[in-house]
Amino acid sequence: MNMGLHGGSCGHACCLRIQDLSVKIGNDTILQDINLHIHCGEMVALIGPNGAGKSTLIKTILGQQPYEGIVTFSVPGQRSRKAKIGYVPQSPTFDIGDSVSVADLFACCMSRRPAFLGQSAAMREKIMECLERVRSENLIDKRIGALSGGELQRVLLALALEPLPNILILDEPLSGVDVEGMETLMDMLDEIRKTYDLSILMITHDFSMLARYADQVVLMDRQIVRQGSAADVLESEEFRQVFHRKGGTQ
Repeated sequence: MNMGLHGGSCGHACCLRIQDLSVKIGNDTILQDINLHIHCGEMVALIGPNGAGKSTLIKTILGQQPYEGIVTFSVPGQRSRKAKIGYVPQSPTFDIGDSVSVADLFACCMSRRPAFLGQSAAMREKIMECLERVRSENLIDKRIGALSGGELQRVLLALALEPLPNILILDEPLSGVDVEGMETLMDMLDEIRKTYDLSILMITHDFSMLARYADQVVLMDRQIVRQGSAADVLESEEFRQVFHRKGGTQ
């Protein structure tokens, strides 16, 4: 899924900047005074207990949630254009008996031609190019319902990378993926952000990969409680207080 975000100013740097952002739903304050700055090429992990506002922050960036404050994205030399956002939602569920293939899914998202009519040679070539970015060309004819958790994440990632975004947002991409698949997926994300110099913002409840891959870790509990390297955040008193108070719930 790919969405637009209005360009903003950040000197000569490529970045997503969130300033003094607050979100209220009715009388309930979901987010308060969020300030976050992400440069191109950075991988930033959002962590926190359930109800901390992580998904609400993503919805706000995607333009799906009203808010107070400022959200801007700037790309040097492209300030008059809208930045592109690639979005991978939490893994959707598919009927295991569904006959829809990976190629059918791509065709539905990328073409006005009804999927039941099949793909043209040009469309199939384009789908293969998209899958090549995540080294999953072999999945093109596999049924969606038969994909493993890791395979489904790679397919959704390939969709989010077409067209290539300026920032890639992932909501719990490691959910439902086995340990070996987690490392494969994180290596792939690391390669993608370096190859295309794009930012990655991801929600995760798996902390084991953060030290190796994340440039920034942001601990949230309706506001930003702690922000820094994985070691700085995971070893902090704020981390212990947040998760102890929530009974360890993530």
